[in-house]
Amino acid sequence: MARLFGTDGVRGVANVELTPELAFKLGRAAATYFGRETTTPKIIIGRDTRLSGTMLEAALAAGICSAGGNAHLLGVMPTPAVSFLTPEVKANAGVVISASHNPFEDNGIKFFSKTGHKLPDAVEDEIAELVSLPVECSKNPRGSSVGQVIVEEGLDKLYIDHVIAAAPCKLNGLKVVMDCSNGANSVIAPVILRSLGVEVVTIFNQPNGININNGCGSTHLEALQAKVVEVGADVGIANDGDADRCLVVDEKGEALDGDQMMLICALELMKKKQLKDNVLVTTVMSNVGLHQAMKKYGGSCVKTAVGDRYVLEEMLKNGYSLGGEQSGHIIFSSFAKTGDGILTAVQLLGALVQNNKRLSEMAAMMTKYPQILLNVRVADKHGWEEKESIKNIIKKYQEELGDNGQILVRASGTEPLIRIMAEGPQQERLEEIASAIAEVVNSELG
Repeated sequence: MARLFGTDGVRGVANVELTPELAFKLGRAAATYFGRETTTPKIIIGRDTRLSGTMLEAALAAGICSAGGNAHLLGVMPTPAVSFLTPEVKANAGVVISASHNPFEDNGIKFFSKTGHKLPDAVEDEIAELVSLPVECSKNPRGSSVGQVIVEEGLDKLYIDHVIAAAPCKLNGLKVVMDCSNGANSVIAPVILRSLGVEVVTIFNQPNGININNGCGSTHLEALQAKVVEVGADVGIANDGDADRCLVVDEKGEALDGDQMMLICALELMKKKQLKDNVLVTTVMSNVGLHQAMKKYGGSCVKTAVGDRYVLEEMLKNGYSLGGEQSGHIIFSSFAKTGDGILTAVQLLGALVQNNKRLSEMAAMMTKYPQILLNVRVADKHGWEEKESIKNIIKKYQEELGDNGQILVRASGTEPLIRIMAEGPQQERLEEIASAIAEVVNSELG
């Protein structure tokens, strides 16, 4: 049976797969689980701007109250704000209703522990087990033990003040286009930037419930690129729907990915002796150019599996300061316990101001190598690692590329696919390498 929780909470089409009934059960299960350490668990709930958000919020809150917990509604709030606020207001847990960068029809429910961290798999599985149990109404809290729904106001200011305080310097003189993705940061992000002295041009900050991520945000940079050039801005910033990601555009309208952003921030932290062991935590998908640039400037990279939770695990285990993914999900452990789109933007802008350089100049510190991605549909994706012919061809081409490239072959987590990534200095050769590996995979598993 498939896990209820995916890589980032419980996701699905709202009112079809992620129904109010399931949201109610999740709320009830969460209050039961987090109620083990207190008689009346306090659970805060934030959401993005999707049409289905209020429906799921109501159901989730009802579930929490039915198990004796108090549901504190924050309204529209970025994911990193909920992570920050959970320990700040001494909540037993935090919940975000969002499907991140997905279309508006989708939605999701993800939880944070009382420390503001995402839940480990084992805890998610315990909550899923509670969801699956039949409801015994005879054991329900009654009378004064029933929970309450409490509407909170003004907690966004705590988060805004936190991000402003984390800024390395004032950002006066910068002109920035801010693409809010019609999402959770539509109000907060411009307020933070203006408070730091930025001249802000906002786009996609008029959410109507159905326009979140629609041709905008960190997965659709074209409008942002055009606007930066049109208004002569220094930088363009794009968050995703729940604002835990950030990608940027330089003054020429060229997009930077998370790898390039991490290098700029890592080198700035190294300069201030604030990058623990001069190590940057990346995933196996990060560009070889990032590793080479870190090495050139006296640092190094530690690789994890794909996924921000694995990046954070490695950071927590060894006390590392900075880590993230190409997607722009970047974690500054001194200030946050999850990716934070506007915090990342503020740190990056601070690096520009303190170095008195254009973003295009700083991006040039890293040579970005071409990457080829191929998907091979297979009958059975399990056990591919044991196939000698696949192992041999991967080894052959990895030896050919050496330190100037990498081959990454992995099974998709959600589909019957084997994903092949080849990276190196020459595009044509990479296409040949990826096709040759795909041919062997197809003959063995297709």
